[in-house]
Amino acid sequence: MNEIFLLFPVLFPIAFGALSYFIPARKRSMRNAFILAVLLLSAVCVWMLAIKSPEEKLMLIQFTKQISFALSLDGAGKIFSCLAATLWPVTAIYAFEYMAHDEKTNTFYAFFTMAFGAVMGVAFASDIVTMYLFYELLTLFTIPLVMYGAEEKNIAAAKKYMLYSFGGAAFAFTAVVFLVSKDAAVFTLGGSLSLGTGEQETALLLFLFAFFGFGVKGAIFPFHGWLPAASVAPTPVTALLHAVAVVKAGVFAVIRLIYYSYGTDVLSGTWAQALAMIFAIITILYGSSKAFKQTHFKRRMAYSTVANLSYIIFAATLMTDAGLAASFVHLVFHSVIKICLFFAVGAVLHHTGKEYIRELDGIGQKMPATFAFFTVAALSLVGIPPLCGFVSKWLIAEGALSHGSPLALIGAAVLMISAFLTAMYALSVCIKAYFPDKEKATDLDGVRDAGVLMKSAMLVCALACVLLGIFSGSFIEIITKAVGI
Repeated sequence: MNEIFLLFPVLFPIAFGALSYFIPARKRSMRNAFILAVLLLSAVCVWMLAIKSPEEKLMLIQFTKQISFALSLDGAGKIFSCLAATLWPVTAIYAFEYMAHDEKTNTFYAFFTMAFGAVMGVAFASDIVTMYLFYELLTLFTIPLVMYGAEEKNIAAAKKYMLYSFGGAAFAFTAVVFLVSKDAAVFTLGGSLSLGTGEQETALLLFLFAFFGFGVKGAIFPFHGWLPAASVAPTPVTALLHAVAVVKAGVFAVIRLIYYSYGTDVLSGTWAQALAMIFAIITILYGSSKAFKQTHFKRRMAYSTVANLSYIIFAATLMTDAGLAASFVHLVFHSVIKICLFFAVGAVLHHTGKEYIRELDGIGQKMPATFAFFTVAALSLVGIPPLCGFVSKWLIAEGALSHGSPLALIGAAVLMISAFLTAMYALSVCIKAYFPDKEKATDLDGVRDAGVLMKSAMLVCALACVLLGIFSGSFIEIITKAVGI
């Protein structure tokens, strides 16, 4: 395909998402059909681009010799863009039912659709400057989604998200400037950074600035606080924030930084690699522990996301081919798992109003389909074979063991601890839902299962958890080939 088609999945959702705001609220069906059509057309274009990629990059603006605004599609971009393009329309279908009770949803759907275009910009960015610009645009498009409803808790969460995101971006910008000055801005697998005498320590310090800066969206400890706070947003937003859009853009940026900007030759064996790996390990343990202790249903899943994002980051910090492959596999598999879990959590909130786990005794009997899907995703999150979560966690542990360094081995041990904690906090919900304590049972009269649209979205994701696990060999082969390993 001609490289000009790279613009379509970026500009089309942004332009027509903004246009959808002006569709009268009373014409809900027409607006929903319009949104779905925009997302599906964009998704089809993304998949066509992935199958038949343009050989040249699309130069939009050449600011200076070193600074440009350009789009291209490499293997990493294919993986991330196809993931988002697949899950975004599914989330839209879920949202049509979830948001049906709200009268003024034009703002929600406008920014929901525009955010898709920003994510495509991050995926298609040819260099770190372009990625950074779309990365910031994604923040601007998702702030109104977190703030949706304009309640005090939503406004507070949006402010927190904004401060964390802009603060992290400011730190990352220092490394962006450095990479531009060293002619290493264009993404190249293996990196293109060449250092002069005495520049090593400065380069490593700026790497850590960018690692933690981009890591803010990846919820790296101690910059994770915005993520549980943002769970006050509507569930379709939370599902995208925690599974596809913001958090995965953060870890995707970290992978780009390590493997496509700096290069592992510059970073491997340094104190910067060790420090990055240490914080990833700490975050895995911290997030899993907080999820285990959390009694609020949605926030438990939020802290689970904190831990699992650092699974991806930990794999990336191994700075090996195995680590790169494992990070991308878990990036995809965790997205499918977590979006299914949040869909189920949202269905409970939508149909019962119950927010705390102590209120879920026996609810599996009232919402059998919802909790069947939740159970499949929970088992996958724990890492039970043959589901996809087992495969990606196995690859990360295998990569850590083959790395052989003390930190990598500690990380592998922490993965085992995290798996145990995950089983405790995820499966305990299933047990409570299916095997209630009759003395603690709450009033569930009138509770019904999710509707057709919400169940359809959950079914797609639950099936993906199973099929990606069963056919993981072919999928892993596709990923390793895509990233050139």
